[in-house]
Amino acid sequence: MADKEDNGEVVRDQPPWHCMSKEEVIKNLECPSDLIEVGLSSSDATARLERYGPNKMTEGKKKTIWEKIWEQIANVLVAILLVVAAVSMVRGIIETEIDNVVSNWIQFGIILSVIAINTYIGIYQEGNAEKAADALKSMLSSDARVLRDGKECMVPGENVVPGDIVILNLGDKIPCDLRLIGVSNLASGEAALTGESVPIDKTTDTLEPPAGLSPAQVPLGDRKNMCYSATLVAQGSGRGIAIATGDFTEIGTINALVSKVEKKKTAVLQQIDNVSKILAVFIIITSICTFLCARFIAGQPWLDSVQIGLVCAVAMIPEGLEAIVTVVYAWAVSNMATQNAIIRALPAVETLGSVTVICSDKTGTLTQNIMSLVAFVTSDTRWKIDVNAENRTADNFVRDDTYMAERAKHQLKRSVSKVIKDGPNTADARRGHKDASNHFAVKSLHDVTTGEEDDGEEKKAVANPEEQGKSPDQDYCKSALAGGILCSHCVLGENGGRKGEIGNPTELSILRAVYMTGVDIEALKKETPIVAEVPFSSEYKFMATVHKPLDHVDGSGYDGKYIVHAKGAPDRMLKICNKQCKSGSIDPSTYEDIDVAYWTEQIATLSSHGLRVIALTRGTIDESEVSEGDQLGPEFVNERPEGQWLTMVGLCAIMDPPRPECVQAIAEAHQAGVRVAMITGDHKDTATAIGHMLGIVDEQYSEAVTGPELDAMDDEQMKEAVMTHNVFARASPQNKIRIVKALQSQGQVSSMTGDGVNDAPALKAADMGVAMGKEGTDVAREASEMILADDNFATIVVAVREGRVVWDNLRKILLVNTPINNAQGMSVLFGIICGLPDTPLTAIQVLYSNLICAVTLGFVCAIEPAEDGIMDQPPRKVGKRLIGRYLFLRIALATATLTIAVVGSVFWAQADLISKGWTYENALPLLRSQAINTLDFGAISVTLSARFAYNNSFHPRLFTGNKFAWYSVAIVAVLQIAITYIPGLNRVIFGMGPMTGVQWGITILMMFVVFGVMEVEKWGRRALKAKGKDTDDRERWVFDETGHPDQNIELPKGASHLNLTELNR
Repeated sequence: MADKEDNGEVVRDQPPWHCMSKEEVIKNLECPSDLIEVGLSSSDATARLERYGPNKMTEGKKKTIWEKIWEQIANVLVAILLVVAAVSMVRGIIETEIDNVVSNWIQFGIILSVIAINTYIGIYQEGNAEKAADALKSMLSSDARVLRDGKECMVPGENVVPGDIVILNLGDKIPCDLRLIGVSNLASGEAALTGESVPIDKTTDTLEPPAGLSPAQVPLGDRKNMCYSATLVAQGSGRGIAIATGDFTEIGTINALVSKVEKKKTAVLQQIDNVSKILAVFIIITSICTFLCARFIAGQPWLDSVQIGLVCAVAMIPEGLEAIVTVVYAWAVSNMATQNAIIRALPAVETLGSVTVICSDKTGTLTQNIMSLVAFVTSDTRWKIDVNAENRTADNFVRDDTYMAERAKHQLKRSVSKVIKDGPNTADARRGHKDASNHFAVKSLHDVTTGEEDDGEEKKAVANPEEQGKSPDQDYCKSALAGGILCSHCVLGENGGRKGEIGNPTELSILRAVYMTGVDIEALKKETPIVAEVPFSSEYKFMATVHKPLDHVDGSGYDGKYIVHAKGAPDRMLKICNKQCKSGSIDPSTYEDIDVAYWTEQIATLSSHGLRVIALTRGTIDESEVSEGDQLGPEFVNERPEGQWLTMVGLCAIMDPPRPECVQAIAEAHQAGVRVAMITGDHKDTATAIGHMLGIVDEQYSEAVTGPELDAMDDEQMKEAVMTHNVFARASPQNKIRIVKALQSQGQVSSMTGDGVNDAPALKAADMGVAMGKEGTDVAREASEMILADDNFATIVVAVREGRVVWDNLRKILLVNTPINNAQGMSVLFGIICGLPDTPLTAIQVLYSNLICAVTLGFVCAIEPAEDGIMDQPPRKVGKRLIGRYLFLRIALATATLTIAVVGSVFWAQADLISKGWTYENALPLLRSQAINTLDFGAISVTLSARFAYNNSFHPRLFTGNKFAWYSVAIVAVLQIAITYIPGLNRVIFGMGPMTGVQWGITILMMFVVFGVMEVEKWGRRALKAKGKDTDDRERWVFDETGHPDQNIELPKGASHLNLTELNR
C-alpha cells in the first residue's frame, strides 16, 4: 500500500494482492514472519498508523457559514441595494420631519430584509455535493476485532492499519480491504460495492487471472480471496490481513472520484448570473442618467438627486427573481414527487428539460426485473404467454406460430454456433468471470446436429391459420409444463409475485406462468413428491426428478412405472432424446421421432431474440430402478444402456420482459427528440432484443456495442460510437463514465441511471444523475440529482416533461418580472425627463411592487401547467439562452408599453387634478398612487397575457387551468386598494394619497391598453410562425453559446478500479 503524500492526494498503485500468496502479502507489507500467529505488536501498529494515516476517508474542505454568506452578497446588485440602504439610513438620521424619518428607516429595514431573504434562499439552494462523500464515510466500520501482541482485541475502526490481522464473524461490517488467510464457510454481501445480489463465497487460494486479463482487470466480484471495506459478513467467519485502509480502499477510491467530479451550475443559474451582470451595468447607467436629470433638469438638491438616482436603481433590481425561480423549482419538485420522481437539488429540475439523451439501466428500469416465460415451443406449435396478465386463466397462453419464429435480423446470416455465442445461452464466461451467468447455458449444438451446421439462411414461419389465436385448456398447460413444475425445488412468492419467492429466477418463471393459468402449484407438488433426483450441477447443466405418475397429469397406463422429468440446457437434453411430443401432448401414442435439425434451429432462433432457453423432457423407468430418497448421479440420465431414451416436450423461452409503460414512454421521448440509450451488463443479443421491443433499436441505431469493444476504442472512436449506438451491452461502471463524457463532448445533455456504489462517479459526472429508489444504494442516491421511487424508466420521461414546463415558465416569469422592474426605473427617468419635478415612485413603492408582483403574479407563471404540444418539440439546443430574440422583443415591448402607460397616466391625472384646483405639492401623493396602480394593474395584464405563449387570451381558457391566477389578481387588487386608502399606511410609509374616480378610470383604461398591446404582439407572432419563422427562439442567437465542448473523455485516475464486477443485468 502506498503512503499518503503531504498534499493529501492518494497515489494508488496497489499490488495485485489477490494473485499473491499469503507469504508474498506479508513480505510486501513488511510485516514479521509470525504475523499470522501473533499479529502486529502495539508499537508497530502505532508506527504504521503514523505512516499510513487513520482508517478513514479524507474530508474535503467545507465552506464556513460566513463564506457561504459572502458568496451570496458579493455581487453588484446587492452592492447597489446596500448603497441605497446606507443613503436611507443617512437621510433617516438627518431628516427633521417625522414622516420622512419614519419612511427612510422603514426603507432601510425593508432593503436589509430583502438582502437577508435572498441570501438565505441562495444558501438553501446550494447542492448536496458533500452528502455523497458523507454517505460513503458512514458505511465504514466503527470498531474492529484484530490480533495484536498475540491477543484478540477490539480497536476503533480508524486505528486499523495495513498489516493488521482482522477477525471476521457473522454480521460484521468489514473495516478495511483484506487478503483472506482463513475462512470457515465465509461469504460476504458485496451488492452495494459490486452489484452482485448474492453473497460471494470466499476462499484463501491464490488466484490466477483468466486468460487475456491482467491481475488489475479481474473484477472485484471474482477476487474470492479478498474482502472489502464497508461490505458485510453474510455467513461464516474468517481472518484476513489488512492490505488497504482509508482512502486506499476500493470504497476510498470511489470516494475520491465522487469528490473530484465538479458539478456545474445549471444553464438557468448561469444565465441568471449573466443577466444580473448585464442588468447591473444597465442599472448603473440608467441611475446615473436619472441622477443627472434630477439634478440638472428638475433642479433637485444633491442628496435628493442621489436618492432619486438610487430609487431608479432599486426599481430595476429584480429582488424577487431568485425567490420566484425557487418557487418554480419547488412547485415542479412537488408535482414530480407525486409521480415517483424525487428531486434532490432544486435547480436540477431545469436540467431535465434540456436532456437530449437518457442513458438507462435495463433490469428493473426498462424491464420488469422478473424473469418470465414468454414462449413455449413444441414440435409444431408456439404458445405466446401474456406476462402482464392479471387474471389466472389458461387464456394467458395464446397460439401464435409466427411469434419469434424467425431469427432476429442481425443474426439471419450467421451460423448456429455464432448465434448461441452472442446470446444469453452462451457457455462463455462473462469477461473476467469463470462461469457463464446462465446455469442452463448451451455449450455446443454442433455435437447434436446430423451434418453441417445451418448456414443461417432466413426461414419463413408457416402458420396454421385456423388454430392461431386459440388458447389451450388448463390440463394441457399442467401436463406439458409438468417438468418445469415438479423438477424444481423453487417456491413461488406470494400470489405468484417476488415477495417470499425462493429459487433460481429462470426456473421460477415456469412455475409463475403455470400458476397464472390457474394451476395450484404447491398442491401438485405435494400430490406427487420427488421420489429420487439428480441434483442440478453446472458441470452437466441439467436436473432430473423421479415421480409417481398421476392420471390427471400423465395419463393412464403407467403401472409399475415412474415418470422421470428432466430439464436443462437444450443442447444437453437434445443429445439424449429419441422422441418428441407432438404439439406438446404427452400421450405416448402421438410421440414422433426426434427432429434434431428443427430443435437446433428453434434454440438458435430463440437465442437470437435474447431469450434464455430451457428444454423440458420426460421419460419412464421401472419402479425397481430407484428407491425413495435416492440421490442419483448424472449417469442416471446420460449414461443409460438404451442411450437416447428421453422424449422432448418443448422449449421454454424466458426473459425479463420490458415494462409495458416504457414502450409508450420511449415513443414519447422520441417524439420529443430525446434519444434513449440502454446500458446493461447483459448479453448483446438480449440487449438488442429488448431494444427492439422497446423501440430503442431501429434503422438508425441498428446494432449494439459491447463493453470490451468500447474498451478497445480511442477517444475519437468512442465519441463516434456514442452517437451511433443506443445499446451498450456487457458494460462496466467505467464504461458508463466514458459514455457520459463522450456524450458531453458531443454537446449532448445526458441523464444517467445507476444503483450501486460503483455507479456514483458516473451519476455525478452526468448532467442529470438518476438513482434507483427501491434497489439503489444510499451512496448512489446521494450522488444523484433525482431518485426514481418506483425504479421505472417511464418516470424519467415524466420528469423530462416537467423540466420543459420549468423552462417555459421561467421564460414567462422573465416576460412578467423584467418589464415590471424596467418600467419602474424607466418611469422614474422619463417622468423627470418629461418635466416632473419629483420621482413618480418612491423607493418603498418600487420595493413593494417588486416583491408583491414576484410573489403573486410571478407565482401564477411559476405554476402554469404545460401547454399543448410541449413534448412534440425537440430539446432546446445546448447553449440556448432563456432570453432569445423574440422574448427580448416581447420584454422590450412590455417595458415600453408599461412605461408609457405609467408616465402618461401620471401626466393625465396631474392635468385633471390641477384643473380642479389642486396644487402640485398636494397632488403629488395622488400622482404616486396613480403611478403604482397603473404599473401594478398593467402588470396583471402582462401576466394574464403571458400565461399562453401563442394562444389568444381573449378566450374562456383564461379563466381555467390555473386557479391561482385569479387568486393572485384578487390579492394584488386588494393590496393596491389597501396601500392607496388606509390612513398612515398610504402617506407615511408609501407617500401616497387616496385616488379619485377619474384616476381609477385612467388606471382601468391603461390596464386594457397594455393587455391589448400584448395580445396584438401574440397575433403577429402566430402569423410569423405560420410562415416558418423561429418565434420559439430555438435557433441560435448572437448571445447564445456555440460549438461543442471538445472535452477530454479519459477516465479519471482511479476509475480503472471501478471494474468491480460485470453487472449481471
